[in-house]
Amino acid sequence: MSSASSSLRHRAAAPTKKPPSKDAAAKVELRRGSQAERRLSRPSTADSQWDYKLALSIITLLAVATRFYGLGHPKEVVFDEVHFGKFASYYLQRTYFFDVHPPLGKLLFALMGWFVGYDGHFLFDNIGDSYIANKVPYVAFRAMPAFLGALTVPVVFLIMWESAYSLPACVVAASIVLFDNAHIGQTRLILLDATLVFAMSVSVLCYVRFYKLRHAPFGRKWWKWLLLTGISLSSVISVKYVGVFTFFTIGAAVAIDLWGLLDINRRQGALSLPAWGKHFGARVFGLIIVPFLFYLFWFQVHFAVLSRSGPGDDFMSPEFQQTLSDNVMAMNSYGVEYLDLVTIRHKDTKAYLHSHPDKYPLRYEDGRVSSQGQQVTGYPYNDTNNQWQILPWQPSSDYEGISGPVRNGDLIKLKHMVTSTILLSHDVASPHYPTNQEFTTVSVEEASGTRHNDTLFELKIENGKGKQDLKSRSGHFKLIHHPTKVAMWTHTTPLPEWGFKQQEINGNKNAQQTSNIWFIEDLPSVPAGSERLKKEPKALKHMPFIRKWFELQRAMFFHNNALTSSHPYASQPFHWPFLLRGVSFWTKTDTREQIYFLGNPIGWWLASSVLAVFIGIMAADQLSLRRGIDVLDEVWGPGTRSRLYNSTGFFFLAWAAHYLPFYLMGRQLFLHHYLPAHLASALVTGALLEFIFNIDPIEVDERAAPQTSLPNSKDGLAQAPPVDVHRLPLRTRPGAQSQLVMWAAASVVLSAVIGGWLYFLPLTYGKPGLSVEQVLARKWLGYDLHFAK
Repeated sequence: MSSASSSLRHRAAAPTKKPPSKDAAAKVELRRGSQAERRLSRPSTADSQWDYKLALSIITLLAVATRFYGLGHPKEVVFDEVHFGKFASYYLQRTYFFDVHPPLGKLLFALMGWFVGYDGHFLFDNIGDSYIANKVPYVAFRAMPAFLGALTVPVVFLIMWESAYSLPACVVAASIVLFDNAHIGQTRLILLDATLVFAMSVSVLCYVRFYKLRHAPFGRKWWKWLLLTGISLSSVISVKYVGVFTFFTIGAAVAIDLWGLLDINRRQGALSLPAWGKHFGARVFGLIIVPFLFYLFWFQVHFAVLSRSGPGDDFMSPEFQQTLSDNVMAMNSYGVEYLDLVTIRHKDTKAYLHSHPDKYPLRYEDGRVSSQGQQVTGYPYNDTNNQWQILPWQPSSDYEGISGPVRNGDLIKLKHMVTSTILLSHDVASPHYPTNQEFTTVSVEEASGTRHNDTLFELKIENGKGKQDLKSRSGHFKLIHHPTKVAMWTHTTPLPEWGFKQQEINGNKNAQQTSNIWFIEDLPSVPAGSERLKKEPKALKHMPFIRKWFELQRAMFFHNNALTSSHPYASQPFHWPFLLRGVSFWTKTDTREQIYFLGNPIGWWLASSVLAVFIGIMAADQLSLRRGIDVLDEVWGPGTRSRLYNSTGFFFLAWAAHYLPFYLMGRQLFLHHYLPAHLASALVTGALLEFIFNIDPIEVDERAAPQTSLPNSKDGLAQAPPVDVHRLPLRTRPGAQSQLVMWAAASVVLSAVIGGWLYFLPLTYGKPGLSVEQVLARKWLGYDLHFAK
């Protein structure tokens, strides 16, 4: 099988001349190499650029117009603006909050609010709250994602242009994003996805620019585009963690590139291992270390701004909370002593340790037998049945006169005050978890006699030091059953009716899990005026940044994976390419107006169809090659396979990397998760339009492909490849046929896409209101639109 490079004819040998000196030759060849790079980066003549520049200008103006039109409507809180608008207000108030997403996107909203003098007084509590009545500069907030969404469209055009595609291909790819209702709808509200998609597209653009300089490594421009790629990648993952898919896309391309550089038989000449190591090290620095440092930087800003106690405190450890000013936990943290009455609360579910006289049933629904002991449950409300007394471990029924602080590592007993029984765990399966132990209580007499050992629990303070005193609220601990080493644990699955739908308490054999943590919320037995409740003001504690960052990362990942509850507008990944359902963002009954988040069906179905066509073309090519038939290079011209696999294949990889991983996720998913993948599918569509409708064989004009070379050096620079015509934009390829066919195809595509965009525009902008007949006419795939009757 002949490769793309072997199908090119080499230039005839030049007349023999006296060879120049080595230094002179090096200067000439380096200059010729840089000239070749400039030819590769843009069309070769000024005349071939004006049409691209004109198209780019028009597309940019249209992007601004479509994103900023009617930005002030509706004048109410819409959908997830309740979250991200609230977070911007918290930043401006410097009040600590918790969110599962990294801080960059939210910091940009706060920056916009600071620019316009907003003080964060409005907390976006409810969908439908009036911005006007609450004097919120909401248009300024919405302008930030609208601006980034408008910039995304010309970036798509530039990706295609930099990849040397024809003007029709560039226009089609950019227009699929430009006239997409989902991209427009998501960029007109206070949401994070406009920032995410923009950073993702810029990452692809920067990497394309970097890759084009691969034959002139370690120069100023090479380093510039490598570092810009890394910074862009950092921006993606600093907005949402799904940005890791963009890292995978670029990382896979870089790995393939490095693998090619390692090839001793590469066409440009072999690299020494030290030279290859320099390439590897530069990419590690630019694409891993630099992005990670920028990622850390945004968290440092996050911690520096949020210096006051707030609603996010409960997600963090006591040590973290004590670094915040006005912290309620630090101000209400008191020493715990033996014989104190306490209420014990689970850190994650906020359920109180609770008991009542009712017994476990003899048999559970699956036929297992219980101990029929007193129920120990988790209860969400404060109640006298939540009160327990901390007792020493000694087997006694009389603890009068015993006092002193409870300390880390102590063995204790817990007495339920209402029923006068002692907490116990034993080797009996719990109601919901056959592998976990049941928690129950026994009488004081049994606890001092035959069941003494089963009532002993070791109190382990999280990150406790030695015999550290236990404190209420700030002393988070695990309660480990001494004989069996299981940890007291609860979860949100309710017990059946016999357990009054309360939470199950059981013994978790995995004692290391962070979900086993409890804390003492209150000390009911300590009178209000007690000396024990008097506190001296203390200075804020310091916690190293890296420890705060690790703690926040763990909490973010845990709670992100816990977003598994159902939502009426949640969807599955297989819905997205076919646009089977959308999301209702906002409705107004009296005017019949609604914002329904939905893509342009024509554009989405076209892009999804083209993805299938691309897979078919790749499969057919591989099959034909197995039979010794080289269709692509023989019919479409030399280098077609290389271009289809490397360029269009890269776009396809971006689509797959941003789409397929969602099948592995168990959390809530919505249509907006497909937007980065949809942008990549638009790139594939533009590239394949050029491939399909430019079927004239490319005539290779040797005069248009000057041979360039770079001298070998300690940096590993070697012979550069010839600048052949199939690497140049179509307009500058000698002998290229008229683009009328491609423009005709592009016109058909654009007409259909613009038609679909206009038809669904009232659902995107939320105006005008639609009649019942108009709503029904837009329920193409049974979309759950409002006001359909």
